[in-house]
Amino acid sequence: MTSQALCLTLIAPRELRDELFDFLSEQTDLVSGFTASDAAGHGARVRLRTTAERVKGHADEVVVRIVLQEADSERLLERLRSTFAGTQLVYWAMPVTSFGVID
Repeated sequence: MTSQALCLTLIAPRELRDELFDFLSEQTDLVSGFTASDAAGHGARVRLRTTAERVKGHADEVVVRIVLQEADSERLLERLRSTFAGTQLVYWAMPVTSFGVID
């Protein structure tokens, strides 16, 4: 049986950025690295937390992408659910057909 590589994408309010980055950096048994970028969240389910967000019409968010094996993704999601309960952290996973480094 082969393990499927996934790209796990996390969307979090920008005020959770440092806490999320610290958490992911501590998960060395599952996460070898990640990529992050700022984003503007739009939609009926997006909570505008600050006056500035309400004026801008979008939520300030951070997007994190992690490539890892499917089993590791499930274990990481369990830890995220425990640590970030109630934060409305959004996630999805997509298969990765190829992954590598070009030297």
